[in-house]
Amino acid sequence: MAYETVNPFNNETIKTYPNATDKELEQVLKTDDALYKKTKKQDIKKRAKVLHNVASALRDNKDELAKTATIEMGKLFRESQGEVELCAIIADWFADHSEELLQPKALTSAVTGQAEMHYHALGTLVMVEPWNFPYYQIMRVFAPNFMVGNPMILKDASNIPKSAQSFADVIKEAGAPKGALTNMFLSYNQVTKAIEDKRVQGVALTGSERGGSSVAEAAGKNLKKNSMELGGMDPFIILDDADLDKAEDIAWRVRLYNDGQVCCSDKRFIVMDNVYDKFVAKLKEDFSKVKMGDPMDPSTTLAPMNSKKAKDKLQAQVDATVKAGAKVVYGDQPVDLPGQFFMPTILTNIDKSNPGYSTEFFGPVASVYKVHSEQEAIEMANDNPYGLGGIVFSGDPKRGAKVADQIETGMVFVNNFLASLPSLPFGGVKGSGYGREMSDIGQMAFVNQQLIVTAQEPDMHNLAGALIATDPQK
Repeated sequence: MAYETVNPFNNETIKTYPNATDKELEQVLKTDDALYKKTKKQDIKKRAKVLHNVASALRDNKDELAKTATIEMGKLFRESQGEVELCAIIADWFADHSEELLQPKALTSAVTGQAEMHYHALGTLVMVEPWNFPYYQIMRVFAPNFMVGNPMILKDASNIPKSAQSFADVIKEAGAPKGALTNMFLSYNQVTKAIEDKRVQGVALTGSERGGSSVAEAAGKNLKKNSMELGGMDPFIILDDADLDKAEDIAWRVRLYNDGQVCCSDKRFIVMDNVYDKFVAKLKEDFSKVKMGDPMDPSTTLAPMNSKKAKDKLQAQVDATVKAGAKVVYGDQPVDLPGQFFMPTILTNIDKSNPGYSTEFFGPVASVYKVHSEQEAIEMANDNPYGLGGIVFSGDPKRGAKVADQIETGMVFVNNFLASLPSLPFGGVKGSGYGREMSDIGQMAFVNQQLIVTAQEPDMHNLAGALIATDPQK
């Protein structure tokens, strides 16, 4: 694969980067293994200080980093700035909380002596990350694992090479040791080679089902721990008692944020029949108000998609959905701009036989469904191959929470935006993957949770928990 920066706003190829060699990969593996053996004995307070420095460096370089991300994958400049700030928040949170989270914890049991869980680094990890959030996706894995003491090798998407390297450079300049995070322009074969290496102990991937399946297969064959954050077809349920104005004001924003290129953004709007027509009309009105243009321009409200490949794929999905009977309420028209712009589109009348019913539209396309009961809304929300996030709007928060509890996803927000913060676990179920990033759960994702039991001497009168195999008479 070619690592290159192509500005999706004007289609200009800015720079192409050479792939890493096998020799370079071997050197990084050696460096990381040596670092692991050193840092696993290091005082965690020293790592916390470095991670706070990383947060400060991100803020100091916010505009430069944001501009790089915008040029490489097209998102609005202000959204890129917000992404850099979120990375700094995540770094500060793990710097502040990891020492407490990783403290040994006493266990209550019938065993003789004191039982405790201790938490240790595992070793080198491989990170395989996507293009839609060039910095945030990295930080979600980097911050907790840096605090644990796991060195990391980053293989990022081929269309954001400068963003990936810029992030790694900021971490190094903030005082992180060589090998803490190494960005490498690896081929897919080299990723597999790294996973197979005995010095690598885990792999974290955010991306497509295809990529996740391939990486998980390599990890499974080599008994390596792994986490997967994959696609999503998140439902946005609007119940019959919802404040429609508030619901719709969030609906259009979540669908068009980052040009709709978000795994956990809501893509299917499941609306009760008594408010359906009004919702569709209001969504159409707000979609029609967006201004497409230069993502560096503050007046632009909808950026180009990240690449021609992504735009063509989305168009093919929409075409297939319409051909199978869907109705275009708004959009699906050519945009008279040179970049990879896709007109915001609203599709309705999508039945179960339509391929669009089970398609993740990774771009500014909303599919809207009419339902006639709360139970029908729940069943439709769960009738898809994914299970990442979701939103429920109800005039009664308790009713909304009760519905949310029946949605088969890793995250549901009631009467609010889906938020991604370091204190909240992020991840899904079904085709959306497994494992969680961030929060105390993410802190433990790649940790040796070691049981240590300490006794003054063995209790020969209390062998209830002893293994039969320890009895020489058995």
